[in-house]
Order: sequence, then C-alpha cells, then structure tokens
Amino acid sequence: MPRIVMERSGEMEVFARIVREGGFSAAARSLDLTPSAVSKLVARLERRLGTRLLARTTRALTLTPEGEDYHRAALRILRDLDTADQAVTGGTVRGRLSINASLPFGRMFVAPAVASFLARNPDVTISLSFTDAIVDLVGEQADIAIRVGTLPDSALVARKLGQSRRVICAAPSYLARKGTPREPAALRDHDCITFNFRRPGASWPMAVDGETIEQPVAGPVLVNNGETLRQMALEGLGLARLGRFHVADDIARGDLVPVLEAFNPGDLEPIHAVYVGGGPVPLRVRAFIDHLLAELAAVANLH
Repeated sequence: MPRIVMERSGEMEVFARIVREGGFSAAARSLDLTPSAVSKLVARLERRLGTRLLARTTRALTLTPEGEDYHRAALRILRDLDTADQAVTGGTVRGRLSINASLPFGRMFVAPAVASFLARNPDVTISLSFTDAIVDLVGEQADIAIRVGTLPDSALVARKLGQSRRVICAAPSYLARKGTPREPAALRDHDCITFNFRRPGASWPMAVDGETIEQPVAGPVLVNNGETLRQMALEGLGLARLGRFHVADDIARGDLVPVLEAFNPGDLEPIHAVYVGGGPVPLRVRAFIDHLLAELAAVANLH
C-alpha cells in the first residue's frame, strides 16, 4: 500500500505562495516562516516528485514546464480544499479573496462593495489590484477579474454585471479654447486623448448616414488607464471617449460636456466578472459576485 503523504496540502500552499510572491524570502515573510524552512520544503517536494519545479538564479525565479503543471494543479486542489472546508462549516464565507478590476470600475464600484461585503463576512481577507491591463487569473492567482469590453474565447466562467454606453466629452475650458466639433471629420483638428496600450492609429467609431465608420484620432497625450484619461479630460487637455458610467457625475456637474452625440453609434461595452471554472466555485467567489451584482442593481448607467 502506498505511503500516505500527510503534508501534501502544506507543500502546495507554500509552493503556490512562492509563485505568487515571486521569491522564497517574500513567501517566507507572508507565511511567518524562515527562508531556510521554505527552501527545505521545496527541496523535499522536488525530491519526492523527482523533478525540478523552479529554476533559480541570482536575479529571477521561474517555473519549469513541470513546475507550471504542478502550480496549476496545486491551485485547483487548494480551491477544492477550501470549498470542502466551507461545506462543513455551515456555509461560512472565509479565506483570502483576490480581485482584479479596471481602475475606474474598481474605484467607483468594487472598493465600496468590498467595504460592505467585509462588514457581513469578517472572516474574509481581500487583496485588490486595480489596473486596466488584462491579467492572467491563474498566473496572478486572482480569484475574480472584472473585465470591461467584449470577452475573448477562454475557459473562464463569466457573469455579466452590466453594460455601458460610451461618450465623447471634454472640459468646458478645452471647448472654449479649441471650439466644439460638429461632425466626425472635425476631430482631425482636435486633441484627442487615447490609450497607449492600443495598436497604433487610434480611431473612434462614429455613426454616419446609417453606417458605423472609424474616425482616426490623435493627440499629444496617451495614457494607460481610464481614470487618468478622465483626469486629463477634466484638466482641459483634450477630448476623451469614456464609459458613460465613468463620467456621468462629471457631466451632471458640468465639469465635462458630451460632444458629437448625434453621431454616437450607441455601442455598448459589457462588464463581466470572470473566474476560473473546471470545478466547484469557492463560496467566497460566489458570495462576492452575488454581493457586487446586488450593489450594482441600482446604478442607472450600467443597464
């Protein structure tokens, strides 16, 4: 009969923490262990498996192909173990929940939802990361990612949170200085603030004579997230095309003014919460998404 290895889940937890933290010392600090203890545990794990999981140099630590396979399996097993624990504790929501969201959506909706969620679920620890970059949920060990826009085909499970129109807008100070564009072609003479992570040759869709065209735009400022894009528009640096949910309050106060609405194609950006499927969904993941949906139900500009 094969020997039962009682410490496997602990090995997986430490190994996953090393990958998440990017090194032995950082993992040791987060686990309240010594770097020596973490190093010995990994050495024992590699001996037992008979293969190298981590390639270590003085500058970097990377996963070997076998390490990548083991890491994916370990994350899946640790999620299942967490789900099993919760199943026998009366459905108590507990554990660490890692959430990734775009900066605007995170600031406006996720952060407030976290506060009310933790008030109801004090046994949960939440790690937040707000960025407009698309993250790899498995590689970043994120439980939930909030993504704005059309989702690519993937193995991730998605739940729709809402949708938002987009609007071209500018500060009154910019329009007083440069004039208000009256037709799409006039954008060629305007400073348009765009993203620096999109492909060269930015363009904005416009509805002209019953068809949607792509109007080329350019300007002296490019940014890497929607919140900075909004701030640059508020500073009067140019026109910006943003989600209506993001600037509804600015428009209501008169700090930003919509332009070219007669040519707005009315395209909708869906907003989804995505998470890794392929097994039981941890209770903390389901609970937070349900909570966020309830919080967003009354937001007019997301429906």
